[in-house]
Amino acid sequence: MEIKSVLQQNEFRFNKKFGQNFISDTNLLEAIVCDAGVTKDDVVIEIGAGAGSLTYALAQKAKRVIAFEIDFNLKSVLKTTLQGLNNAEVIFGDVMDKPIDEIESLAGGSFKVVANLPYYITTPVLMRFVEESANMSSMTVMVQKEVADRLVAKAGGKDYGRITVAVDCFGDAKLMRNVSRQMFYPQPNVDSAVVRIDRNKKYSVDEKLLRQVVKSAFAMRRKVFSTCLAAGLGISKEQATRYITSLGKDAQVRGETFTTQDFVNLTNLIAADGK
Repeated sequence: MEIKSVLQQNEFRFNKKFGQNFISDTNLLEAIVCDAGVTKDDVVIEIGAGAGSLTYALAQKAKRVIAFEIDFNLKSVLKTTLQGLNNAEVIFGDVMDKPIDEIESLAGGSFKVVANLPYYITTPVLMRFVEESANMSSMTVMVQKEVADRLVAKAGGKDYGRITVAVDCFGDAKLMRNVSRQMFYPQPNVDSAVVRIDRNKKYSVDEKLLRQVVKSAFAMRRKVFSTCLAAGLGISKEQATRYITSLGKDAQVRGETFTTQDFVNLTNLIAADGK
């Protein structure tokens, strides 16, 4: 069923605060499901059911789909678009208010996250699931192109930042496809991209301290890392410099040139020193 006509039939009004841009192209929907690697053995957590077009496509391939939707005004729309499906459930409410352990309990084990994320919630959702969920095996998200560039950036590049490192600590992020703004209704002002993040990494590190170290690296990008690290951890610049040079790095190095492994090594060095 054509999404635009369903929305009109149900007299749905778009809510700007939710950043609602729905996908209607069938080929794109199927491509996203393929990008996510969804099979009949998978439980999928979808964040933002929207008009249900992606939910429906996921349900055709998955064992079960649990979709969260914040806009209660979409109830009648989703009742129409998901009619006849017995393996898709929509939970109305803000997924960010739901404890991770409750979400994992609903999934009943390992799960994949698939989402068409509005800009305002992209980073909070990504960081929450990547950092807090032990059962998420992968995350495939449609995000604004500029955010996608950050997720797959390499150390030293202009798009490289805290979220890049946070995601890289979890697994490998891969750009699956670019998506024109013309593929959405209503049409947004920017293009998008699909990024898939697969869990395949586990560093032995104090995660809380690592986040502090990484945060300090990007707090003042134009300053040398020793200055930022000292300010971020409340230590002397001399001590910060010693930590950095102990890794074989130049004293004038900037934090944005550190790879994820560099950050882990630095964190372990600081932790071993009892700081």
